[in-house]
Amino acid sequence: MNTWLPLTSFVISAIFALSVFHRYRRRHGNHLLLWGIGMVFYAIGSFCEAYYGALGWNPLIFRLWYLFGAILVAAWLGQGTVYLLAKKKWAHVTMGLLLLGTIYGVVRVFTATLDPSLMTGSEMSGHAIVTPGVRVLTPFFNMYGTVTLVGGAAYSAWLFWRKRVLLHRTLGNILIAAGALAPAFGGAFSRFGISGALYIGELLGAVLMFIGFLRATTPMEEKYKRRTKQAVSTD
Repeated sequence: MNTWLPLTSFVISAIFALSVFHRYRRRHGNHLLLWGIGMVFYAIGSFCEAYYGALGWNPLIFRLWYLFGAILVAAWLGQGTVYLLAKKKWAHVTMGLLLLGTIYGVVRVFTATLDPSLMTGSEMSGHAIVTPGVRVLTPFFNMYGTVTLVGGAAYSAWLFWRKRVLLHRTLGNILIAAGALAPAFGGAFSRFGISGALYIGELLGAVLMFIGFLRATTPMEEKYKRRTKQAVSTD
């Protein structure tokens, strides 16, 4: 289970990333570029977990997992939402701060001292990092990513629902928000000793976000378009 679950997450998140980059190639937009990069990070983290489950400890694989899977993924996905919803000025400022934080994270993770004997259980864990101050980075990046990604998706869903327009995007954003929260819940249950909870949460998160993205970007049928126009005209 600790191999095929993250391996499935890797495949889904890689396909998701390709879908986002394909849309970016056609439509452009910084938010699509950052979402694509974020899903690449998601795929890297999942691949590293699958590698660990199949072949065991490898220091490079662990560092890649901790950097991309534990620290950066949520923040970069959330930054995409910032570019979608916030003013360009603030999006550029936060992007600059995120880049600086990312460079700092790369240096700290790749110079940290590791002790794999401190990892308990069959899942990957940040406990292997013994250098002080490195693991403190994770909650700051994750908090920023959760607030921006989940908050932005929830706000968009509420906005479309309140206006009664593009309701397919309401459902899509609800699924994206739920998917973004799933890995956090999986990690919480994992800390309570539930085996496989983290990997299940990550797989569920990749699936929900991918479905939500497809739902939010799927053009409406003509019948639904006419119904939406009629609703708007009566407001």
